[in-house]
Amino acid sequence: MNTDKKVAFYTLGCKLNFSETSTIARSFVNEGFERVEFDEEADVYVINTCSVTDNADKRFKSIVRSALKSNEDAFIIGVGCYAQLKPEELANVDGVDLVLGATEKFNVTSYINDLTKNDIGEVHSCEIEEADTYVGAYSIGDRTRAFLKVQDGCDYKCTYCTIPLARGISRSDTVENVLKNAKEISERGIKEIVLTGVNIGDYGKGEFGNKKHEHTFSELVKELDNVEGIHRLRISSIEPNLLKDETIEFVANSKTFVPHFHIPLQSGSDELLKKMKRRYLRQTYTDRVAKIKEVMPNACIGVDVIVGFPGETDELFLETYNYLNEQDISYLHVFTYSERPNTEAVDMDGVVPKKVRAKRSKMLRGLSVKKRRSFYESQLGNTTSVLFESENKEGFIQGFTENYVKVKTPWNPEFVNTIHEITLTTIDEDGLVRFDFVNETVNV
Repeated sequence: MNTDKKVAFYTLGCKLNFSETSTIARSFVNEGFERVEFDEEADVYVINTCSVTDNADKRFKSIVRSALKSNEDAFIIGVGCYAQLKPEELANVDGVDLVLGATEKFNVTSYINDLTKNDIGEVHSCEIEEADTYVGAYSIGDRTRAFLKVQDGCDYKCTYCTIPLARGISRSDTVENVLKNAKEISERGIKEIVLTGVNIGDYGKGEFGNKKHEHTFSELVKELDNVEGIHRLRISSIEPNLLKDETIEFVANSKTFVPHFHIPLQSGSDELLKKMKRRYLRQTYTDRVAKIKEVMPNACIGVDVIVGFPGETDELFLETYNYLNEQDISYLHVFTYSERPNTEAVDMDGVVPKKVRAKRSKMLRGLSVKKRRSFYESQLGNTTSVLFESENKEGFIQGFTENYVKVKTPWNPEFVNTIHEITLTTIDEDGLVRFDFVNETVNV
């Protein structure tokens, strides 16, 4: 397909979606399209959707309208989780021309014969049971860090979650392909790779098309640590029951893995964890935090938590609040429970009023601010390294230390995508950390 057409992309949701958008974008470029920013005029707009919360669904329509303002004749394509769960709903949105499901999205260019707009959106979406093959992906060129997909799908049956319905069974990339992709990323000068997937701790299942584990996540981590040219490796969200002591101890002594873990909790109440059908109780989480802090005292630990799950009384919410307050964690990602079709939780008793959900969410977000501030204060005086980002934010350049402390200094374009050794000094009015350079030499 030789073309002088332009294509733009918009990504909703998680790091995994960003890795897949980038891979889909490369397929368009390979067919002769020029990639442009989403707020620019383009011939094709691809929207990679999310369906973790109800709000993500609603944003789709406004993004479509935004694209059509740039070019009313543009060809609009919806892909991703929402596209798999509700393909007809997406197809009926005014201006949408093509909707592709979980497996079809990776072959998007083969579904475009011409760019004539359709009266009704055309749908190509498999049954989710058919989404049982693995397609690798990674992001490059979009950010200072690259998101490297190592796993897809989930076999867990959490009662609030639609992801297994949107992405299918748990399956993994081969170790060889993960290492090849990591090498390709590092050769492009990208300094940090973030491992991502739906349930990355389940890595190894379905690696060669079967349900047996050929490798474990710990084995993958050890193999990646030996890839030449990688400066930093970061583990994205990993289930507490799948984060093994072996992995924690290896990261503590690793050449490239950084001391930062993001571990979903969802609730600090064993009663609610059981209703959610999580595969652990609170003590497991406590043990994971304690182990990390034992071998990496300066490690950053992020937490996912859901508020307003059916049956969450005031007492059970306070149980979660007090538990998180007591734990040596660094920040929270707070999700307000929203009813999702075809999940068990949608039919449960004890529905929490939305105003109460909002109040509890606000309380936990406030706790997150307190926790992050406390963690940053504990790091003052430490000497560490920072990888600077590429954006000029009101005259400042920002970056992250290995253990995810966000720092800033006056803008200098020469700092972009470089690593410097620094000493953390003060926290400013924005809650970011100022620092002194240990030396002015760029390390890498």
